[in-house]
Amino acid sequence: MLRTRVLAPAERQPARPVVTASLDLAARLPRLILEARRVSASVHGIHGRRRAGPGETFWQYRPLVTGESASRIDWRRSARDGHLFVREREWEASHAIWLWIDRSASMGFASSLAMASKVDRALVAGFALAETMVEGGERVGHLGLTRALASRRIVETLAQALLVDAKGAEADLPPDAPLPRLADAIIITDGLSPAAALAKRIATMASSGARGHVLLIVDPIEETFPFTGQAELFDLEDGLSLRVGDAGAWGEEYRQRLEAHRDAIREACRKAGWTLTLHRTDRPASEGVLRIASLVAASRGVGR
Repeated sequence: MLRTRVLAPAERQPARPVVTASLDLAARLPRLILEARRVSASVHGIHGRRRAGPGETFWQYRPLVTGESASRIDWRRSARDGHLFVREREWEASHAIWLWIDRSASMGFASSLAMASKVDRALVAGFALAETMVEGGERVGHLGLTRALASRRIVETLAQALLVDAKGAEADLPPDAPLPRLADAIIITDGLSPAAALAKRIATMASSGARGHVLLIVDPIEETFPFTGQAELFDLEDGLSLRVGDAGAWGEEYRQRLEAHRDAIREACRKAGWTLTLHRTDRPASEGVLRIASLVAASRGVGR
């Protein structure tokens, strides 16, 4: 008889080679950033929202309009050519877009059918979405790591924060806290944590009325389970293993359980008013990025 038990966090022993590969970001980040920028450049049709108004971010200089207060004049800029200019700041709404990128051990998996590991695809998608959103006039931050910024260096800021966040690489769920009412969340994960736990986090984050989008990153082999004969299955999070005498016989039950797991996540998103998008790592990253960017743009088109 096979006996199983839930391990306490201190008892977990993830498969070290996979964990090491998934956390070795320093060598891979330059390539991932370049790929993210290429993907972002390919995403079209996302219109910006930049406009003048109250805020802290400098936008542009413009000529002084008759009737405006002299206190608004930027004298240093005006002294350059003898004309009066106003230093206009960018309007910043109280809402922002918050990313959370799963970097737990299971995300390090990549089969021979995949174009990239799940964690690399998640990072590329996250960086590309951040750049796309900032170019569209949004402010973007990573939950628990950075504040929301409208910086042209948003990708470098996120990459640096993730690089030094060793503790975050052990988390397979986003932070357990509600988001601001006018915020949008983009959760990028493989969704292999317990469905009930992920559903609870989604409900908490959405409890204030925040909108959100979950991008499930999956390896094609995780979808099809094409194994036959004897096999040994590893749990990359807990370090457990299971020997299977006839893997082929497990296939149908595995696929049924996976679909039930996905249905639970899908239902959690539906209850919260969030969206769920499935993205396979044997497909171009641009597909998932375009889908999420379009969903965010659509949600921002609704009056708040």
